[in-house]
Amino acid sequence: MVYKVPKHICFVDVIYDTLEQILLMLKQKEDNFMKKYAALFLVILLFLSGTGCTSDPGGTEASPRQTGTHSEPPQTQTPSPSAKLLLALSGSVSDGTMQTLTVKAEDGHEYTFEKNDAITQTGKDGIIIGCPVTVFYYGTLNDTESMQNVEVEKITVSDVPVQNANAQQILDKMSLEEKVGQMFFVRCPKEDAVQEVSKYKLGGYILFARDFKDKTKKQVTANIKSYQDVSKLPMLIGVDEEGGTINRISLYPQFRAVPFWSPQDLFAQGGWELIISDTIEKANFLKALGVNLNMAPVCDVSTDPADFIYRRSFGKDAQLTAQYVRKVVETMNEHQMGSVLKHFPGYGNNKDTHTGIAHDARSYQSFESADFLPFISGMDAGAGAVLVSHNIVACMDPDYPASLSPKVHQILREKLGFDGIIMTDDLYMQAIRQYTADREAAVLAVLAGNDILCCTDYEVQIPAVIEAVGADVISPKQIDASVLRILKWKIKLGILDA
Repeated sequence: MVYKVPKHICFVDVIYDTLEQILLMLKQKEDNFMKKYAALFLVILLFLSGTGCTSDPGGTEASPRQTGTHSEPPQTQTPSPSAKLLLALSGSVSDGTMQTLTVKAEDGHEYTFEKNDAITQTGKDGIIIGCPVTVFYYGTLNDTESMQNVEVEKITVSDVPVQNANAQQILDKMSLEEKVGQMFFVRCPKEDAVQEVSKYKLGGYILFARDFKDKTKKQVTANIKSYQDVSKLPMLIGVDEEGGTINRISLYPQFRAVPFWSPQDLFAQGGWELIISDTIEKANFLKALGVNLNMAPVCDVSTDPADFIYRRSFGKDAQLTAQYVRKVVETMNEHQMGSVLKHFPGYGNNKDTHTGIAHDARSYQSFESADFLPFISGMDAGAGAVLVSHNIVACMDPDYPASLSPKVHQILREKLGFDGIIMTDDLYMQAIRQYTADREAAVLAVLAGNDILCCTDYEVQIPAVIEAVGADVISPKQIDASVLRILKWKIKLGILDA
């Protein structure tokens, strides 16, 4: 519904301002007591404005006019088509870029607004596709679908209740097998990739260089579409396209003339401007292929070139790394590309967990003063997921790899307040395989608090988790909580319809 209040020169400023506030109060659904008195006061003000401020004291009352979802309160004077009006458009967000916001109104029409400070300052989670939104702006009766020439007053967004409701409704209809399948984000198999989606109800595929090496853009797009076509719920399709030493797609000239640069090289060449433009290009590049999740940015703090993680990191101190992470996550969100903060709690100078178990002997204070900062920055910027490493961090839990440790997950949830997706690093890595067997690793990962398990041996690990639920080792409530987060994330990313 679009509410309109004509701003005539006969209205004294205080009456006009009060009318605006009353409409806001009614729109925001204050308690019933306030609504009754606000509505009564609105009627009185409209009466006074119509009888005491018009050029015709005995003027007649006009009937409300309806044009689609546009409605006008009774008034004594019909405004000209060019008269400036305070408008309030309610609907849901259907699209958004760095410059514009598109709102789908209740009648199905879409209206596009040019972004300004009133639109961009919308809270921690920003503007989410599908979320309810109300835009207050000044326009005219001649304004139609394009709202790029109007002055936006403010915008209000309330996405969580609708997301929760829709995600819960989907969850309530899912079988245990479907729920557990959603928790598995697996390496795309070389053979029978389409059939495996249906067989195991997989939540997503991670694509690697082998999935792009000898293929054209058209072939890759068709492959990804074939996975989505057979999946009951839309899948996460992810890659590690970090830039620099870790690229899966841009390695090959049929996709991009040169591989994406590393964050360090980008910053050295063009500062924050080049970091942001590279992030935009990368998001559009991936989305064009059907990829909806980039396993980035790397949040690890490293300034020593001798560190294993250094070349993948931003290569700066914790404060600058935190700025980098925030800018990348915010830009990815604006372009609806999923992000993953990695590798929590911070890699430090540890050895490569792809090849063996790594022990971290640093103090907890060192994490609080440095390593946690980029992760906190990314969470505050609205990152959807945090990936936990396989390092055994003695100050947090000397007995379990971080990815399998309830204590590490408790820090992430309770001390840092993260309420999004927690996922493991690949359980196929040697740091886990040398620690425990495949089946046990999957069960321990769920018990630790992971929502998504990145893995290769899903044929063994999915049945292991289902059996653990049946044996009351894993609570069905824990499975539901994780899957609900996954569904909400997919809605937020625009993968799953709200």
